[in-house]
Amino acid sequence: MPIYEYQCKACGHQLEALQKISDAPLTDCPACNKPELSKLISAAGFRLKGGGWYETDFKSGSDKKKNLAGDSGASSGGNSGGAAA
Repeated sequence: MPIYEYQCKACGHQLEALQKISDAPLTDCPACNKPELSKLISAAGFRLKGGGWYETDFKSGSDKKKNLAGDSGASSGGNSGGAAA
């Protein structure tokens, strides 16, 4: 379940709420009890790391060697094991 951030427009109180995507947004502020909560836009809580795993994971056949991270577009036969440091 995603964590949503809210801020009260009346008192400025901020909170996080663990909610299902299908749940209705919160409206009442727990600090001042006014219906002034609004969702904040925030950065995602995860990062995709690695040398192009998404480029190669679900490909098959001759497409497997194309678009590797650190590759200049050529699909040569040798694989050096990753990008140079």
